[in-house]
Amino acid sequence: MRQVLLSKGNVVVESVPAPLVVDGAVLVEVAYSLISAGTELAGIQRTGESLLKKALSQPDKVKKAVQMMRSQGLAKTLETVQTKFGAAEPVGYSCAGTVIDVGACVDDLTVGDRVACGGAGYANHAEVVVVPRNLVVKMPDSVTLADGCSATVGAIAMQGVRRAEVRLGETVAVIGLGLIGQIVVQMLKAAGCHVCGIDIDPKRVELAGKLNAEFTINAAQADPVAQVMNITGGMGVDSTIITAASESDAIVQQAMEMTRKKGKVVVVGAVGLGLKRSPFYEKEIDFLISCSYGPGRYDTDYEERGADYPYAYVRWTENRNMQEYLRLIDAGKVDFKTLVDRVYPVDEAAKAYESLGGYEGRRPLAVLLEYKEEGKPEKLEPRVEIHPTTKITGRIGVAVIGAGNFAQAFHLPNLKTLSSRYQIVAIADTVGTVAKSTAKRYEASYATTDYREVISDDNVDMVVITTRHNLHAAIATEAAQAGKAVICEKPMAMNEAELDRLVAVIQETKVPYMVGFNRRFSPAAVRAKRLLAGASSGRTPLVINYRVNTEHLPPDHWVFSEEGGGRVIGEACHMFDLFNYFTGSTVDSVDVKGVSGPSDRAALKDSFAAVLKYADCSVCTLIYTSVGADDLGKEYIEIHCGRSSFIIDNFKSLALYGVKGEPWKSRTVQKGHLEELAAFEECMRGGGALPITLEDLVSATRTSYLVQKRLS
Repeated sequence: MRQVLLSKGNVVVESVPAPLVVDGAVLVEVAYSLISAGTELAGIQRTGESLLKKALSQPDKVKKAVQMMRSQGLAKTLETVQTKFGAAEPVGYSCAGTVIDVGACVDDLTVGDRVACGGAGYANHAEVVVVPRNLVVKMPDSVTLADGCSATVGAIAMQGVRRAEVRLGETVAVIGLGLIGQIVVQMLKAAGCHVCGIDIDPKRVELAGKLNAEFTINAAQADPVAQVMNITGGMGVDSTIITAASESDAIVQQAMEMTRKKGKVVVVGAVGLGLKRSPFYEKEIDFLISCSYGPGRYDTDYEERGADYPYAYVRWTENRNMQEYLRLIDAGKVDFKTLVDRVYPVDEAAKAYESLGGYEGRRPLAVLLEYKEEGKPEKLEPRVEIHPTTKITGRIGVAVIGAGNFAQAFHLPNLKTLSSRYQIVAIADTVGTVAKSTAKRYEASYATTDYREVISDDNVDMVVITTRHNLHAAIATEAAQAGKAVICEKPMAMNEAELDRLVAVIQETKVPYMVGFNRRFSPAAVRAKRLLAGASSGRTPLVINYRVNTEHLPPDHWVFSEEGGGRVIGEACHMFDLFNYFTGSTVDSVDVKGVSGPSDRAALKDSFAAVLKYADCSVCTLIYTSVGADDLGKEYIEIHCGRSSFIIDNFKSLALYGVKGEPWKSRTVQKGHLEELAAFEECMRGGGALPITLEDLVSATRTSYLVQKRLS
């Protein structure tokens, strides 16, 4: 399918894999999408900036890059940054079309329904989009799809009006008569207000007058504050809604000056917020920010997981705002057609964006992209070819399922390093643009949004699964049933039922299978294990203390959702596997304590201590916390036995005490990701024993379930 992307300051239309419907979402064939001049022009400028300029504008990411450079080295950091910032970006957040498929849990929309869609990252400029249910609204029959594609922008305007809490007969100033400002003017008139439209563009001022603004002011020719005071008899307007876009603080100051005592100033647009105390303080003005489409925006539970707010307590959500905007169009209260300058076919997207800069002495308010070609429906494929597919000979054909941050940072670069052993055949990801850009970067044969494509591909001998955690077991089970070797990132499965089914399939098919418990392949761990064999003669029990100082994640992070399973199941299984590796024994008992305090439940997710007693009498303690210092290394391991001690410091060094041998040190963190791939290839090639036994994989996984149960 065709999709509009921003790449290095340019607008391009590319063929990308079409998305598939997912649970809680609908698949929509787009008829029209709206180009937002302010937001999307800024996006073009951003993609054209140098990496340095992008970095300087995001100091939080600079901090992470510095931390990564310390642990991974300069070359690895640069590669990751270039991958992150160099890829083409999807664009668009408001469109309309027809439902062509419905995911599970969506029971109020059906195939053939005409709908409007919103949300950056979902309602893209593309022929087909997959959008979560709460970001989709059914359209009134008489509203055209061309009008409906403005529903997201309409919701932004409506939320600004709602924040002002205007009343019948009040006078409201609207500063900035761009697309949102013109819609706000019409909504205020529908609410029975007297409207004063203000802008520096005479054509936009004139248009606001035609759309029933009673008073209009050209701020380039007259002092807007003086004009407003004259209009209102020196009292000032009841509310001022700012829909302008400017870095200047002057607009907010003017809004304060033209608003009456105890009035309201609502900021919808992106303007400078350098407030002066006077007249803000003297008039006791309420200063309000309007958050995009309305309640629910930026709430992943609402937008992605479909948790609606109770109607009685949150009357107007972003979805209900979109619905009401379309009703206003249907009732003739809002005229969107008048605001549309031109409609371009999607193949002329670059020309459409170019028009936003202005022509014939004016800047367009709204520009639409049209997707339907009369009489020529295009077959939408989830697969796009990158390089001609050839039969793989002499190497293992591998497909990566899930091209997120982890795959981009570790598995894909390592597969490239081991290109004499592995050939990357395909990249599968639910986001078509990610799948395609990654496939191009690593010279894969094709990209796809349907992982079943790679599972059924004869050229694929092995799959690497790096999706969200809740998909691991199901995909691994399907891959094993298809006879594919599998490396699956942790966790192996999210619960006992998934684990039992997966283990049964692996035992039945006998395919090579391994979970990415990479730490046991690290140079520090391998060396320590070898030296331990000499130090623990007679099977002396071990005492291990493992401290993990991880980054803090907000409570609504996906790791804590059903997709992630939490810190224990999602990551601590790594540590339990390393305990198994060093002891060579089985867990006998577990004792767990979580941090308690005022924020009890949140602390339990992040910080805990687990003491594991093994059958050989070894005792292993895991201290897992997210409240440590940022500049402290993430992982620190002490191993004691037979009057000897070993210390692994963040997988950058191995120190020895009371034992003969050479210590080890590295300038960068080496956790064994490359080595695990090499070991797995040797197993597949030689047909020998798997690098990690199935028993060990299951043991570490079941230990995580037990710890999680004790912690809950």
